[in-house]
Amino acid sequence: MFAPLQMILPVIDVKLFSGDKSQYLAKRIADYYGDDLGDVTVRRFSDGEMRIIINQSVRGAWVFFIQSTFSPTDNLMELLLMMDAAKRASAGYITAVIPYFGYARQDRKDKPRVPISARMIANILQTAGADRVMTMDFHADQIQGFFDIPVDHLKSEAIFIPHLAENIDLSNVIFASPDVGGVKRARTYSKHFHRELVICDKVRKEVNKVAEMTVIGEVEGADVIVVDDLVDTAGTLCRAAEVLIEKGAKSVRALCTHPVLSGDAYEKIAASKFMEVIVCDTIPLKAGRPCDKITVLSTDKLFARAIRNTHEHRSISALFVED
Repeated sequence: MFAPLQMILPVIDVKLFSGDKSQYLAKRIADYYGDDLGDVTVRRFSDGEMRIIINQSVRGAWVFFIQSTFSPTDNLMELLLMMDAAKRASAGYITAVIPYFGYARQDRKDKPRVPISARMIANILQTAGADRVMTMDFHADQIQGFFDIPVDHLKSEAIFIPHLAENIDLSNVIFASPDVGGVKRARTYSKHFHRELVICDKVRKEVNKVAEMTVIGEVEGADVIVVDDLVDTAGTLCRAAEVLIEKGAKSVRALCTHPVLSGDAYEKIAASKFMEVIVCDTIPLKAGRPCDKITVLSTDKLFARAIRNTHEHRSISALFVED
């Protein structure tokens, strides 16, 4: 007779990988997680076409690909190819860790004959093999609904709120939203610190250009902190600082999760009324474009903890600051 089989539970490996442009953050996430970053080779044909090679086994493993999808689109393509390679190598579970989710600003059809780009990117990620997506501060929360797979939507408040509490005198602070759409985001901070909230109501006539801006609320003599999910050309943000100072604000700071900072944004911020613009490292600052007013806070510990909690089937929301 055969001896009874013993049930042996497999040990599931966790493997972390990153493309070229997100190595600066992925290495710190891996260090804090307590593991080495996996070995990936990115080669290019003479015309620029990419070829991805994962240089170690991922069979049955929980694989996390850490890659922000900021410009250029090669970063998105690199992520898609890495996931496809892992899927075809029999990875057990694939998570796309996307600190900055590009194309999130195109989340609805606001005029005829335009794409809903955020939905299209969601579809592509799932087709490429993602079983789960982890990201930070979508431009609009409803983008989570574009996915048919789990989405871990991390909040930068888990980084910004402790920083404010430890480093800034909040006794005279008022929080501000740079537009009506960002009120919910700014209200999180005003509720947590029991401070007032004002709104900078803007009118655009074309993309990235603000025609008019007014302040709804009283800011006379206050230290104002403007809260936004990203800063691109910095036109809206710097205009908000000007208007707030004109309305009597004593000082103005900004919290912006994603430092897109295109065009002459660095120069605008350097010449602006801001005392400080605090951002996260979901996108690297451009080399050779320093600005003393920009302070960068790292997301490495938050993403490392979220990755561990995901693998160990523990709560992600426990990582956030509760009101």
